[in-house]
Amino acid sequence: MINRQEMSLQNKEERKANFKEVALGFDLKQVHLEASRCLDCKDPRCVKACPVNINIPKFIKEILNEDYESAYYTIYEDNILPSVCGRVCPQENQCEGSCILGLKYESISIGALERFLGDYSLEHHLIKTENIQENHQKVAVIGSGPAGLSFAASIRRLGYQTDIYEALHDYGGVLRYGIPEFRLPKTIVDQEIKRLESLGIHFYKNVIIGKTLTLDQLFNECDYKALFIATGAGLPRSLDIMGENLNGVYYANEFLTRVNLMKAYDFPNNPTPIKVGDTVCVVGGGNVAMDAARVAKRLGSKNVFILYRRDMTALPARKEEIDHAIEEGIDFKLLLNPVEIMGSDYEVHSIKAEVMKLGELDQSGRHKPIPTGQYQTLEIDSCIIAIGQSPNPILKRTTKNLKTDSRDRIVVEGCHTSIPGVFAGGDIVTGAATVIEAMGAGKCAAEEIHQYIKDTF
Repeated sequence: MINRQEMSLQNKEERKANFKEVALGFDLKQVHLEASRCLDCKDPRCVKACPVNINIPKFIKEILNEDYESAYYTIYEDNILPSVCGRVCPQENQCEGSCILGLKYESISIGALERFLGDYSLEHHLIKTENIQENHQKVAVIGSGPAGLSFAASIRRLGYQTDIYEALHDYGGVLRYGIPEFRLPKTIVDQEIKRLESLGIHFYKNVIIGKTLTLDQLFNECDYKALFIATGAGLPRSLDIMGENLNGVYYANEFLTRVNLMKAYDFPNNPTPIKVGDTVCVVGGGNVAMDAARVAKRLGSKNVFILYRRDMTALPARKEEIDHAIEEGIDFKLLLNPVEIMGSDYEVHSIKAEVMKLGELDQSGRHKPIPTGQYQTLEIDSCIIAIGQSPNPILKRTTKNLKTDSRDRIVVEGCHTSIPGVFAGGDIVTGAATVIEAMGAGKCAAEEIHQYIKDTF
């Protein structure tokens, strides 16, 4: 059995000081060696485990036949962002995690093959001419993140005029403002979105639905037959402790937005300063926490550490991201739960944390952290809080009869909200999830809205 191919990485000492991509992708030899490992199962569990059901065995066969164009189009049928998903999907928990080869050996590196094909298509300017039969019905998409983009492509292919409204001044949602350049170059996001424009999808930025335009206006003045809300989960979750209002305390999505969307990493060439100081504490253990810590290191911080209330085995971040963070010198201070952020003259200078111990397993399957009554105080120059996000409540506050739950997530039946003709999917419904799960939700919503319009008009 051929060993699983390992992707080359940018040198760990060099990458700590730049925002260039860390993972460098497979070369052609690696692509063929990896594709040759596929068992071509009769019942491919990898397809069932993919939230958008890509025909993985088919595109792998096409790679082996050196028909890269067909292989790319096979993916593009179900996933309109292959270069993105090949980089950021947690394949180890989805397609690769279900690979039968992985029962005895290492699973196929499906994500790296997908990335290769996505990048190949961009390098060779592959754009499939799609024969779309116009039905002269209009649908609006609120939000240009993964769920919105996936929905837009799916519904456009069914013949609808499809318009995407984005609140910020560029498109992509979390792909653009939430994921650092060294994991997902923004040129990739730009090129993937241009593909959607080639389908005839229209994009409108700087439009806050609920403020600039209401849902009623979209229906009554713009003549949309249905609306799909895909505004994600962009409101930061608070620690609810003393000192969160001090200068030098950031929420991770604010921090990453400044660096990504507003290009603070390139100050003073771009006019968005960001101050981190020599010692940075990042509270949280997920992918966003790893991203924030690695960004802080690249901005010049000498000492960056993760503060997490459980142990290393319970970190929710991808193993790959944890490994890269360790290689880049990120420290992990575990079994510590922050209880107060302290400062003077409105500036943060330290964080107080309670020492925890692990108890019985909780509902998440991880050991529950239990307070010990002992405390540590750590000196810091800034603190980045990365403990999750919730949906932004603007739409709820400005839209009558839109039913939400206690966490401001939109309540749906299927994808249909409490308002006729208004549908929702992705993080606005589920809370923060993965890019590919949001895309799967968008794809399903397109089928449901198509049926709704056929039955109603």
